[in-house]
Amino acid sequence: MMKNAFYEIFHEISELGIQLAYHTIPGGYHPLHWHEEMEILFPLNGDADVTIDGKIHHLRHRQLLVIESGQVHSTDTHSDQLMFLCIHISKRLMLHYMPNVELCRFCCIPDEIADGQFTEYLHICQMAEQLTRLYIQDAPASLLESEGIILQILAHLIRHFSVTSAPELSSANTLARQRLQDIITFVNEHFKEPISLQDGARLLGFNKEYFCRFFKNNMGLSFLQYVNEVRISHIYQALQNTNASITEIMEANGFTNQKLFNKTFKTIYGCTPSAIRKNQKK
Repeated sequence: MMKNAFYEIFHEISELGIQLAYHTIPGGYHPLHWHEEMEILFPLNGDADVTIDGKIHHLRHRQLLVIESGQVHSTDTHSDQLMFLCIHISKRLMLHYMPNVELCRFCCIPDEIADGQFTEYLHICQMAEQLTRLYIQDAPASLLESEGIILQILAHLIRHFSVTSAPELSSANTLARQRLQDIITFVNEHFKEPISLQDGARLLGFNKEYFCRFFKNNMGLSFLQYVNEVRISHIYQALQNTNASITEIMEANGFTNQKLFNKTFKTIYGCTPSAIRKNQKK
């Protein structure tokens, strides 16, 4: 693994292995990333598309979705400001509850819920609603009560939405995921610099043709598309948070082709960079 891997580390994980947060994020595309903790998402005021391992899932407000530890994922939100209830759980820190918890693979995605699972899924969503009410009330001992509810959610997920996988049976998938994590890390560390298809292939020890197929099959888009999406996401934030010119921001984030920049930006965000800048000034 690369020394400065680009993945999210949650420093506020409690001794129970839990972090509870309420995130308000700007609308638009938030590019592919990964982290060691499993993640539970519960949007409170809007919808989002969540891409997990190359597959897009539509997540409506007040629906719950689980992202497994190490899964490559991204979000595309459908409102200007979307508030998420976001729970991260470290499997490593949960070992004293269940010695084999790291072998549990969770599948709790709304559009994949079987009819026989619906009652339990609804119950888990109701517990997420309860967490939200506790947050709003800000009552004494609410954190203690919240962590208790999260443990109940985890128990229900283990009983009704998990399977136990043998590590030796998934070694090929593990290797592919490790390679994807490496390439995502590389792009997020070097997106401001020129990045070629050959750079990605060389990093993984593949020839260009095999690397193209590997990346597209696992990520659902080409390598160079992904590089440009990472750049565009940083440009979008800079347009909202700095006064630098659009050209300066574009060039500082790795784009040298104005036409490609404008086309990619409009494809992802549905508007021009100048429209984002105008909204910022209102």
